[in-house]
Amino acid sequence: MTRCVSNVSVRTEGYDSLTVPVHRATTIRYPNAKEFSDRFDRGPDDYVYGLYGTPTHRYLEQKITDLEGGVRTVLAPSGQAAITSIMLHLLRVGERVLLPDTVYGPVRDFADHELVALGISVAYYDPTDLRALQDDLDKGARLIWLESPGSITMEMQDFPAIVALARAAGALVGCDNSWAGPLNFRPLDHGADVVVEALSKNISGHSDVLMGSVTVRDDTLGVSLKAFMGRMGINACADDCVMVMRGIETLAVRLLQASRSAIEIANWLEQRSEVKRVLHPELASDPGHQIWKRDFKGSAGVFGFELTAAASEKLFEALDALEIISIGASWGGTKSLLAPSSLKGLRTATVWRGSEFVLRLSVGMEATPDLIQDLSRFLDALRPTPEPVRAVSTCVEDAMKD
Repeated sequence: MTRCVSNVSVRTEGYDSLTVPVHRATTIRYPNAKEFSDRFDRGPDDYVYGLYGTPTHRYLEQKITDLEGGVRTVLAPSGQAAITSIMLHLLRVGERVLLPDTVYGPVRDFADHELVALGISVAYYDPTDLRALQDDLDKGARLIWLESPGSITMEMQDFPAIVALARAAGALVGCDNSWAGPLNFRPLDHGADVVVEALSKNISGHSDVLMGSVTVRDDTLGVSLKAFMGRMGINACADDCVMVMRGIETLAVRLLQASRSAIEIANWLEQRSEVKRVLHPELASDPGHQIWKRDFKGSAGVFGFELTAAASEKLFEALDALEIISIGASWGGTKSLLAPSSLKGLRTATVWRGSEFVLRLSVGMEATPDLIQDLSRFLDALRPTPEPVRAVSTCVEDAMKD
């Protein structure tokens, strides 16, 4: 029995795999009692217990840190967990956080319920109105959060201008950068203190992993955040880290293909009579196009569009006409998704004057003509069903009866 559970020594010299080994561990074995007693004197990048990471975690952390241009990355089990962790760590009772009115819906839900319950003041601001934001900052804020483009409706924020306002007000700046990712936009280069990525989306890229990351520009904040998340029992699975690392290796080509396909589809949708408006910052017609063009290196495969009032009447029935594109939440995977999103209750600082439902399209790796054909089936199904024409012979027979 003892031999069954005893470790054996395996030589690793000469083994240099192209892939990163998966190190799964709860317990870290110490060579002697003294080192075990002194384990908490080890640095933040050393190994103490599985909760604080393995070499597999360290590899992914360093890879993301390098991509973001930061100094330290901490992993979380989801993008939402990454955002809530940094907010809980930074904010204290009586402090104030400013969130864009277009913030990711679950973050709004967290802020309205959990942050408020903790005595933290939450205010929402118009993401495109700098003057109103200045008025909000004059009332004080510990943290201002950005998400550009905005969730679902894709409003672009003037990042450098907002950072300048925040600095003058003494506020920290955090950003959800999941849409662009570090290949197309690096918030830390533009003055942000914290950047969050929903690794579940573009970066892992296969709709099979939940994970998030927080990258910081100041290591003091990074080390304290890591300790906080350890105290909260928050970390990610080593197997999932390997899945994310595999996704990173193909991120550039996937993002390029998805963005090229998405802008072609967006241009095509603009020509359809059933479509009222396409929400995509790469389009020259988009209100945020100049900001996107100035600050971003590229685009992504996710955007929104609205239907006309007449077409909207058969929306949910017509969605069943899709054959290639699936109906589902999330985005950034290899398979295309379409999801109707209601903005009711998701705007408080601004008034949404668009359609009741915005359709969010996540373009995957399918051939663009096939996706356009599938969307044609959907849009064609939105047309009113013509009234049946009564046969002439029946009319004649009725007249003879009379």
